[in-house]
Amino acid sequence: MNYAITESKLKIEKDRSVIALNLQVDEKICSMYDYFEIFLGRMMLCRKSAEILGTTFKLTVNGRKVL
Repeated sequence: MNYAITESKLKIEKDRSVIALNLQVDEKICSMYDYFEIFLGRMMLCRKSAEILGTTFKLTVNGRKVL
């Protein structure tokens, strides 16, 4: 599953209070459905943690906004 992520970028925009995670998933290795079945819970924890820190968590996968 981890081999399916070909690129990941974490960007922190202090001026907008945004934490953005951009992922590239190779769908030949893992379907988007399978990936999120496993990792969606962790991504939701990231969102809740960002709220506690007073920021917004954004997740983009293969150029599509997810959270």
